[in-house]
Formats: sequence, structure tokens, C-alpha cells
Amino acid sequence: MSSLAEPAAPGVPARSPALSPAPGPSRGGGERRTGGSGAGADLGAVQDAQLRSVDLNHVIKLLEDSESKDLQKEQLKTLEKVVKHFENGFPLENLAQIIEILNLCAEKVNEQEAFTEHLCELIKLCGLPFHKKKFSDEVSYSTTVSKFIAQLGYLMRVPSSQVRIQICKCVVSFYNMELPRKVLSGYQPTSANYKIQMAELGGLAETLILSLALVENQLTEKLWVLKALQHLSSSGVNCRLMMKAQAASRLCLYLNGVDPSGQLVFRSSEILWNLLENSSKEEVANQLSSLECVYALKEVFVNLLMHGFRHYDRQLRNDLLVFATLLAENPAAPMIESGFAKLLIVLATFTEVKIPNPLVKGLKFTYSHEDFEMKKLLFNVIRVLSKDPRAVQLLSENDVMPALLYYIKPNQKPGFHEWSAAQYEELQLCAIAILASVAPLLVDKYLSCQANTLLLVFLEWCIGQDSSFDQGNFHGTGGRGNKLAQMRYSLRVLRSVVSLYDEAMNLNLCDQGAISQLLDILKYAANKSKEKEDAILLEIQADIVFILSVLCENDLHRKELFSYEGVDILIPFIQIDPKKLYSGLGHNRLLFSALDCLWSCVIGCCKAEDYFLEKQGIFLLLDLLALKQKNLYNVILGILVEFCDNLKTTLHINIWRGEKDQTAANLLIQLWRQEELELGLKRDRYGRIVDLKRPIASSFQKQQEVTPLPSNCPSFAIMEVSESIRAKLFLLLCKLGFENLPGLSAEDFVTLAIIKHYIDFKVGEVWNELCAELKEFRPVELDEEALEVILQLSEDTGRKVAALQTEVLESQHRQEIQEEHKTYAKIIATHKQKEIVNKSWENFLSRTSNYEALKKAKRLQEKAIEASRSKSKTQNGPVHSTEIKGLGTTIGSGRLVTIESTPPLLTGGPLAVTDLARRKPFFYEGALKKIKRIKKLDSVKNQYLSSR
Repeated sequence: MSSLAEPAAPGVPARSPALSPAPGPSRGGGERRTGGSGAGADLGAVQDAQLRSVDLNHVIKLLEDSESKDLQKEQLKTLEKVVKHFENGFPLENLAQIIEILNLCAEKVNEQEAFTEHLCELIKLCGLPFHKKKFSDEVSYSTTVSKFIAQLGYLMRVPSSQVRIQICKCVVSFYNMELPRKVLSGYQPTSANYKIQMAELGGLAETLILSLALVENQLTEKLWVLKALQHLSSSGVNCRLMMKAQAASRLCLYLNGVDPSGQLVFRSSEILWNLLENSSKEEVANQLSSLECVYALKEVFVNLLMHGFRHYDRQLRNDLLVFATLLAENPAAPMIESGFAKLLIVLATFTEVKIPNPLVKGLKFTYSHEDFEMKKLLFNVIRVLSKDPRAVQLLSENDVMPALLYYIKPNQKPGFHEWSAAQYEELQLCAIAILASVAPLLVDKYLSCQANTLLLVFLEWCIGQDSSFDQGNFHGTGGRGNKLAQMRYSLRVLRSVVSLYDEAMNLNLCDQGAISQLLDILKYAANKSKEKEDAILLEIQADIVFILSVLCENDLHRKELFSYEGVDILIPFIQIDPKKLYSGLGHNRLLFSALDCLWSCVIGCCKAEDYFLEKQGIFLLLDLLALKQKNLYNVILGILVEFCDNLKTTLHINIWRGEKDQTAANLLIQLWRQEELELGLKRDRYGRIVDLKRPIASSFQKQQEVTPLPSNCPSFAIMEVSESIRAKLFLLLCKLGFENLPGLSAEDFVTLAIIKHYIDFKVGEVWNELCAELKEFRPVELDEEALEVILQLSEDTGRKVAALQTEVLESQHRQEIQEEHKTYAKIIATHKQKEIVNKSWENFLSRTSNYEALKKAKRLQEKAIEASRSKSKTQNGPVHSTEIKGLGTTIGSGRLVTIESTPPLLTGGPLAVTDLARRKPFFYEGALKKIKRIKKLDSVKNQYLSSR
């Protein structure tokens, strides 16, 4: 019986023994000869011809004959001849006959052990590549080959250890394919992966899993089967086939079997790992969730933990811990009932909490890399168990909270407590991350351990200027040389505990000055974000803003602590570039957190509200609303409605102007129309009401059938108020007033008429639903009349609004007509002015080209001048002539005029008796000479024109 070769090194799959060489080709490429003479060559040729003449059908008939016992020698001799003939591999066309021969040999092995060796030799040949004549043979014979390989798996039923081991060796050889020593003439070997593909098609992996039950008590055979399955499990197809045969549970039950070599646990865990990677994790977990499997896994894990000192043992222990984590994630797994969960929790905390526990008595940590990995895996088990309500008691009893809080302290030096700097920091971040999951479950433990104090002191260290030992590990995303990772995870812990809205927890935080400290950290993170924005800084800011929102909500004193400094920090968050909202870094989350903080920390505190208004915060909110981001509507409108309780707010809203001088009222009405469009409301092309009975009911409401509901269940009409933004728009416009709203068009006034009667229409909807519910119960006559009056009143309101809308549209139409007339009159006046200008130009041209027209114009000009003169003569005064002598034009004179001074003797003015009147500066004399020359030139010009 063959024995399994020992592995060369722990953790490395053992190699199968080399197949024993059979007679084959010589180094020169010819057949091996028994001698060098010609007679020997002739004998070899005869033997070769005999081998080629093997009739497989005759072999099958010979093996089927079981009546005569004397045929055994001939049968064995014939099988030997078949083995010799196909020593280099089977051709594809002979596989169907080889299957029958294998089955017949398997039957005879049960009766005659002499056939065992020949059956093993035939199975051994199955490990060689098959031979094909054409490239298409692989596809043509695929069904036959898959059945052939499947038949190998069925041969595991043969009660022979030698046969079973040889089958497993054959399967392993599929993955370590060696080229044949000689290729048959006219044939070529199949591709290297051909047998692997056919094994998948034939379902060999499933057959071998089922065969484990046959070799349960034979260690050597079991190990060979596991080795074959280890190779087969590298394929996803085979893994799915194995899972059909309950491979995970079968393998897990074999983990704690007796095996001095340790290969049983190793190979079983390797196959389980392949099943996890190549099939459904949920299905693997379900198969491992039986109590027997959990006990087996626990027993092997404890054995490796306490007695495994080799590097290989520690790696295998960590692999089993991964399977345990997978089971912990499955609520159906009896991890708590088996005691496995308690053992893992104690292991995770025994180095931090110095409390003796018999479960880990004698256990020592070596601070090796494998122990470091185990520590992280155990922390992860705590995180998984924290999701199971049944495990909360275990977490509380086994001091998980003090163990996790052990890491809430600054990194003092490299190599802290035997761990390297990078290892300690990673464990620290793991512990803080898990604390965020555990703290909300163990609030009493959290408070008794003064966790808030530890976290606030730790956060103070995070923003300090001392050196950091951040190694930039997986949890410490954000780079080396900073403490952002510690800050990030610590804030997650605070966020998780304040999310409980536990007043004792929040009071404990505020009494320690958390609000002012968080504002300092927020300012620090905001300044860092100005240098370089990244997702971690944005997450930190969003978490701090959320924590402040919860702490300050419904507490005026805390809001006052937040007021000035907090508003200054919130303003830049609200004044965000719209392009950043979709950057993927987290600006949108920060914006929502800031708006929530504004609602919780500012509204309700007059001092904070006034300061926000001074910082033009209302303008920023309206700017955000004008972006028309649907996910922002509800929160911004809610904030504006709450802010309107402050009398200064409405003034700010009315002053605001958006793009193209848009007013806030116009913006709100646009949002109303957009909401109606999305709700599918019916309006005519002018925006007027169409359905008078239910004018504001959405298409979804109209499609729903009204069913009787309990009094504490809201109907569709009531639920729509909270889901739609129309109620907030109505309230905001009520605060602003429906009269004298600036910047509205006729279309806006039409919509405003609907908004103004929103409550009336909503009341009508509720009465409609009430009447529909009462159809099943006939009301008394008086109640029925009252319902009819109410419904009629609602319809009359709709009719009145529709009439008002029509009146608005008609008024707008009349105004448009008046504006059209005014515009037309302006156009006519413009045309007339153009005609006058053209006529004046034509007259000017006629005067320059027609002398008679010029004289006529001259006469008309003189008459006009004469008519314009005053009829009464000025007494005792000089008379000045207005005519320019020798002038031959009819156009107006130039800007040059001659002024004749009044003689001083006639007027007796003040200049007559002063020296200034007698002085004539030299530049006056030059100016007079220039005037005389100009007058002389004009006289010459006039004479020239008269002569023409």
C-alpha cells in the first residue's frame, strides 16, 4: 500500500511521489531495444505490431466472462498488454471502452485481489495527457471525457486503499501535467487544462467529497482525498459542486481528528478557505453553524492556541479565527451556547485587563507578527458580536469597555509596551473604532469608566503641536505625521454616544466643557481644510457639527455658549461652492450637518439669531435655495419658517435679490409650481385650477382608494403635508404677507391665489376622505346635509379662486393692451420726427441748389424775425441791430458775435469814473484786431455767395 509523502515544510502542500517510470523511448528517440543485433530489431517490430493490434472489444468480452476460473491468467495477461499498449496515454476515441474495462476490473477486485495492481496501472495512465487526432476532438469528445473522469471518482467505492490513493494521485496529476515520453504517430496531446475543465464538467469534486465517508477511518486515504480536493477547490465551479455535497460541514467535522503530521487540519482549512473565496460566504457559514461544527472548530483553535509554537501553527490558528468570525456574523450559529464567544472575548482583552481568567491560564503573547494579527482579529470579533443583542451581557461581564479604553491615551514612545510604533497605533485605532460600536450598548460602563473625560483629553492631544508617531497604516488613512486618524475615530465614538440622546450622557459631556473644546477642534479642522481639502477633514467637521447639534438642542444656555463663535464657523459651511456638493469628498454631508446645527444651535436663541442675521445668513440660505437642489428644500424652508419668528427676518427676505434681480417671493412661488408639476397636479395653460373639488390633490392621492383607518393613523391628505414642501412654502408666504410682494408677474399672482387658500383646500381634502370613509355607513339625514354643505363650501372656494385667477389674467391682458398702445404711440412719434428731419434736410438742400428758394427762405426768415420782436420800444436806451450786414444764408449764425459796449456817457455806469474803464490791456487790443479780420473775411465770403 502506498504511503503519503511527508511535506517538505509545514504549511506547504505535500508533493505527490513521482510516477514510476515505465519502459519508454530512449534518449535517441527510438524504442528501447533488448539487444543491438538485427534479430533483436525484428523481434521488437513484431512486438510493436502485436501491441498495435490490441482489440479492446475483445478485452471487454474476456473480462465479462466470469464462468471459467481458468481465464484469470489470460485476463491478467491481456490487461498487462493493454497497459503496455497505452503506456503513453489513452487516445480520446478509446475512452468509452476504457471506462468499461475500468468498471469490469473494479468488479473483479472485490473478488480477486490480483486485479488490483492492473487496475492501479490503468488509473495511473489516466493521469497522462489524452491524445487527439484533430484540434476539434477536445470538443467532440467532451461528453465522453467528462464521463470518464467522473467514473474515476466513482471508483472510490472500490474497497482498496491502493486504488483509492492512486485515484487521488491521478487527480493531483491533472494540476501537475507532464508531457508524455512518446507521442503516438498521428496524434498530439490535449491541452494542459483540458482534464481540469472536464473534471468540472463531470462533477468529480462532488464525488470526492461524498467519498470522504468511505475513508473516514483511514488517515492516509483521507489525507490523499483532501489533497485532491485542495487542488480541485481552486475552481469556483468545483467549489459550488462541493458545497452541494455539504463540503464545509463535512470538512469541519474532520478538523479535530487524530493526525500527528498536522496535515489534516492544514488541508481541511485550506479547502474551507477556497470555499469562502470561490463560493457563497453565507452558504459556507450556514453549513458551519451546527453545534458539532462549532465545537470542533473551538477544540482545534484552543489546541493550536495553547500548544502551537511553530510559525505554521500560528498562521493556521489565525485562519481558524477567521472562520470563527464568519460564524459570529451568523445569528444562527451557536457561538454563545458553545462558549466560543466568551473565549474569544476573554482572549481579546486579557492583555489589557489584568484579571485572572481560567480560560486563558498559561497563555503567553510573543508579540510576533502572527500574534499581532490575532489581536486584530479578536478585536474584530468583538465588533461583530456587538451587533448581536444576546452578546451584550458577555461584553459587559468580561471588561470589554476598560480594555478598549486602555488605548485612549497619547502615543508616548516607539515600541510602546512591546509593540512597535506602527503596531501599537494600529491596535489603538482598531480599539477606538470598535469602541464606537460597543459604547452605545454599554452606557453605564462607559460613564463609570469616565470615558468622556478620556476622550476629551485625547482630543486635546490630537490638536496639540507635539510630535506624532503616525505610521500611516490602514486605519490611519490621511498620511504620516499627523493625528487626524485618532481624532476621526474618537469623534466617531462621541457621535455614537450622543446619538442616543441620553440626557445624562450629554450633561456629562457639557459639564466638562465639551462645547467650547469641540468648537476649538472644529476651528482647527476648518483651518486645515483651507490648506488642503480631503474626505477625512470633512468627515471630522461634519461629526463635530452633528455632536454640537445634539448637545445644544432644546437647551438655551448651551445655545448661548455656541452663539458667536459657532455662527462664525457655520457661515463658511453654508457659503459653499455648489460645484463641491458633488465632488464625492463629503461637502454635501457637511452642508446638511451645518444646516441641522443651525436649526438646533441658533434658532431659539435671540442673541445667536441676531448675530446670524448681521452676518447676512438669511441671504446665504436664500442663495442655497435658489440653487434649486431638491434635497435641500425641506431643511432650508423649515429653517426660514422658524427664523421668521424673529421680526427682522422678513425684512432680510424681502431685501434679498438673486440672479436677474429675482425676489424671494418670486423664488418661493417658482418652487411651488415646480412641486405641483412633480406631483402631477392638473392646471390649464395659464396655471388656473381645473379640478374645483380637489384642486391641490396630487395624482398619487387621486389614484389611492380611501380605506377606513384608525383615528391615530394619518390619511393620505395629512401625510402629504409632511412629505411635500408646499406647507412650508405656505407658512413662509404667510409670514411675508400675501400683499405687496415685490417682483411678481401675472403668472405668479395666479399661483399665489392657490397658495393663499392652501389650508382651505387641505381641509376640503380631509372632508372628502371622511365622506368616502362614511360611504360604508349611512349617516343620519342632518349629518349628510352638513357634509354636503361642507363639500359644497370647499368647491365654492375653488370656484372663487378660479374666478380670481381669471380676473388677474384679464387685468394683465388689459394692461398689456395699454402698454401696446403706448408703445405704438411712441413708434408713431418716432416716425413723425424722422419725417420732419427728412423734410428739413430736403429744404436745406433746395436752398443750396435753388437761388429762388434761397431768397424765399430769406424773406420768410426776416418776417419771422420781425414778428418775434417786441412791439413796445425801449425808452431811453440804445437800439442794437440784430442783422448781420452782407449775410447771404438762411441758416443760424455761428457762435461768434460782436458786443457793442454801452457808452459810459449815456449810462453813467460805475466803469465811467474808474481807472479800470480807461485801461485797455494789450491782449484786448489783439482780440479786437482778430475780430475785425474775421468780419472782413465774412464780408468777402458773402459777396462771393451773392455773385453766384
